[in-house]
Amino acid sequence: MTAVVTGAARGIGRACALTFAEQGADLVLLDVAEDIEGVGYPLGNVSQLEHTAALCEERGAAVLTAVADVRDQAAVEKAVDGALDRFGGIDVLVNCAGVAGPSGKPVHEASPDEWHLMIDIDLSGTWRMVRAVGAVMVRRHSGSIVNIASTAGLVGYRNFSGYVAAKHGVIGLTKAAALDLAPHGVRVNAVCPGSVRDDRELDGLMLSEIARSLGVDVTEHETVFVRDQPGNALVEAWDVARAVLWLATGESRHATGSVVTVDGGFSAR
Repeated sequence: MTAVVTGAARGIGRACALTFAEQGADLVLLDVAEDIEGVGYPLGNVSQLEHTAALCEERGAAVLTAVADVRDQAAVEKAVDGALDRFGGIDVLVNCAGVAGPSGKPVHEASPDEWHLMIDIDLSGTWRMVRAVGAVMVRRHSGSIVNIASTAGLVGYRNFSGYVAAKHGVIGLTKAAALDLAPHGVRVNAVCPGSVRDDRELDGLMLSEIARSLGVDVTEHETVFVRDQPGNALVEAWDVARAVLWLATGESRHATGSVVTVDGGFSAR
């Protein structure tokens, strides 16, 4: 099995990469690996991407890394071509690349540039990967695509209009792509994580950034977010990765167009 994972430098992307490596998959790991102007917090870097690769190799995986911005169709296609040159095919695509900012403003105060940046990365970036890898899978008449959405794709959040809109769009894209690709033996599903704890082993920072955008004290943010969790605990990135693995393999062979929540019951309220 060959799996492509975007946003692989850290966080959920790294957890997915390591989980697939432990299952014997070959891996193609993509990340922008630099900061993006307009995103108000540090993004993953080349060192973190290479660290993910090294951890996967320690687990026996053959690994190819690529620095690619999902806003750039040419860079996406170059990375996919590199995957095909190295491994001959792609069985799984996991779309983890995404940002939580720019955010922290009510909808009427968000600028057009902030809106377009969020949509371009979180929604259009996912579409670009689905487009490029989906074409490969159609030719092979098999494959599984898993898009990382969010509970923000199911419910609204104050001061996160761009993020909420993008993640709702990812769910819509998942359902439409599932119907388009089903006749070709390709499945497309989405996972909606809730509040995911920042794991030092994974260099995760997403929850801290969301806390900052909401004006929550970062030193107390885990306690604040737990209050909204019916299960009285934050989700772990590894929980999300195991759900992704299930959707990627034959264990879920009749699941397509599905939206799997891993949120401790948050969206069930």
